Amino acid sequence: MSATLPAPAPTRFAAFGRFMLRHRSAILALQWITLIAYAFLVTAPAFLPLPDSQAHLWNNLTRFAQFVFWGLWWPFVLVSMMLMGRAWCGVLCPEGFVTEQVSQVGLGRPVPRWIKWGGWPFVAFLGTTIYGQLVSVYEYPKAALLVLGGSTLAAIAVGLVYGRGKRVWCRHLCPVNGVFGLLSRLAPVHFRTDRARWERADTARALPVNCAPLVDIRRMQSSAGCHMCGRCAGHRDAVELAVRKPASEIAQLEADDAQPWEVRLLVFGLIGTAIGAFQWSASPWFVQARTTIAAWLIDHDSFALLGDDAPWWLLTHYPEASDVFTWLDGVLILAYIGLAALLIGGWISLWLRLAGRFAGRPRSHLQLAYALIPLGGIGVFLGLSALTVTLLAAEGIEIGHLSAIRLLLLAAALLASLILAARMLSRMAIGAGPALAAFAAFSIATVGAVLPWLLMYFVW
Repeated sequence: MSATLPAPAPTRFAAFGRFMLRHRSAILALQWITLIAYAFLVTAPAFLPLPDSQAHLWNNLTRFAQFVFWGLWWPFVLVSMMLMGRAWCGVLCPEGFVTEQVSQVGLGRPVPRWIKWGGWPFVAFLGTTIYGQLVSVYEYPKAALLVLGGSTLAAIAVGLVYGRGKRVWCRHLCPVNGVFGLLSRLAPVHFRTDRARWERADTARALPVNCAPLVDIRRMQSSAGCHMCGRCAGHRDAVELAVRKPASEIAQLEADDAQPWEVRLLVFGLIGTAIGAFQWSASPWFVQARTTIAAWLIDHDSFALLGDDAPWWLLTHYPEASDVFTWLDGVLILAYIGLAALLIGGWISLWLRLAGRFAGRPRSHLQLAYALIPLGGIGVFLGLSALTVTLLAAEGIEIGHLSAIRLLLLAAALLASLILAARMLSRMAIGAGPALAAFAAFSIATVGAVLPWLLMYFVW
């Protein structure tokens, strides 16, 4: 038997991690409550009439559910990822919980290679984001049931077939898994594995840990895949909840650890596609293009694209609310989001490539891309919180100094990204001239993640 190291005195954070382990039953109860509330709020409003002008959060279930999901849940879940890691996933997420539960009684088949393809987070995020815009998922309960409920049913189906008490859906197929993994790298708290202590532990006394999201706890260096559930707290006296400098995981990232699909998700998805999705409805360019093309179609007696007979599950179709998309609207929404993703993502990618060339290190452009995570996270928060502001304004609640708050958040994210890039370059041990040139190229790349938000909130 190998010698064991004496267990260190637990810090307050480590003690809280072990508290989570001891009170696992309370976490399970909370997850059941969250699942029931989620199922009710996503399902019931879809079978109710659309709210009228007199409806409010406190007297209309549809308005209340809309505010819970899109005014509170989504924007502040993203904030929680940046502050507490993926604690939402491990403690509250209804999809993760239900897929794990059903997998305990499912077929238990091994995970096939096609599910493990690294591009699924990118494809799933783009697909749900774009489709959600076409059916107006933020505004209408039937669309919310289709998108959120459809995702939950898919999670259940995967759990019934693959894994045994695992979260195969969360690990490989969840539409926001990749985004959550990126943002959690910013968090100042994480579960840390002491590899030396792990190796020296008395294996006879160590009970196995069921890591539902399939993380290799022994070799865990990143918080991207950890769901912060606490089940591994204190394991072998080597795994503990700990604090770290914010974004230190990104600053210390090695070039070999940078993943191309994660970078594509960040640059073309979290930044490019998300900006297009949030921006199109406020863009004067979109309105001008729609007006010009519609006039041309009318002049040429071509009315097919001007038809509004698409079903609600394909394009927004709610005549009772005077909200109906034509086929032209659908085409232009797809075109606008696609062009935004290509132009913004292409701009950022170009300057990252130049920054990597100046740095003279293999894969350094991929490494530097991770420094954009603060801008990506705050940008999506700004987009989602716009609906929070709108919903509160409809209730007569105005947020003071809103423009200043948005500008400060954007400036703070930009500063954080620039500092991260500078720290990364300083660790590359390159000359001052190449480092300065690479930093300048990175700085120009950030324009693609900042300028669209400035246009949306301060120009249009």
